[in-house]
Amino acid sequence: MFKKIAITLVGCLFAAHSHAVIIGGAVTDIGSGALYPDAFDQGGIFQLLTLPFNPPAGPANTVGNDTFQTPNLYGFNEGQNILLASDLMTNIGGTVASGTTIASHYVFFDPDDSTAQQGYVDFDSNIIAVITSTNLLAASDNLLNNNVTYLNPGARGLEPAQDTVWIGTGTETNRLYVDWLASTPGDFVRVITEFSVGGQDPCATNPPGVGGCPAISTDGPSTMSMILIFFTGLAYANRRRFK
Repeated sequence: MFKKIAITLVGCLFAAHSHAVIIGGAVTDIGSGALYPDAFDQGGIFQLLTLPFNPPAGPANTVGNDTFQTPNLYGFNEGQNILLASDLMTNIGGTVASGTTIASHYVFFDPDDSTAQQGYVDFDSNIIAVITSTNLLAASDNLLNNNVTYLNPGARGLEPAQDTVWIGTGTETNRLYVDWLASTPGDFVRVITEFSVGGQDPCATNPPGVGGCPAISTDGPSTMSMILIFFTGLAYANRRRFK
């Protein structure tokens, strides 16, 4: 019985610290007739990044100006369940009002040459807005505290004449579709979703000192400490039982 209790407790502790905010995605086949090389044909896949990450062609935790150079579609979670202290201007979805609780995510495509890509990214809550312009991306970087360096070249964001992103409809309001053409510096958008059930404070899941989290937790005992306390108490109880 003690063994079952121990297994259950450990499972619960680790489950409480799991989260999935971006829950999936894919690069899809454009098909025949594409004017540019297709990322799908080059082996492009969706890849979820977690902090810390190491770009193939740039410094650690840096994104924004030819730091990846692959046919992949990338995404990572930014600040989660932020209570906006002021209005947030966006390009798709209008202005998100002060007092709204949001979760933020970054989605991008950074190939090594002019390449077309179609695909989608799924989130665990509904998308309410998307930021696609250079100036609004830069202005919203200060919402975050995640130790990512966002490079901000003049072409950051999307080019309306050749790039399209849209929010799914019906049962797909948690899905962002992308249909874009990128070279240098790549295409980048910030996706704003409703409150994310899986997106607790990232400091509940990031290692100390990573993702903008303090090097020493001040939020009470860590998961490992709780496990050690439990097993110490269990050993003491067993010792008393068999005396």
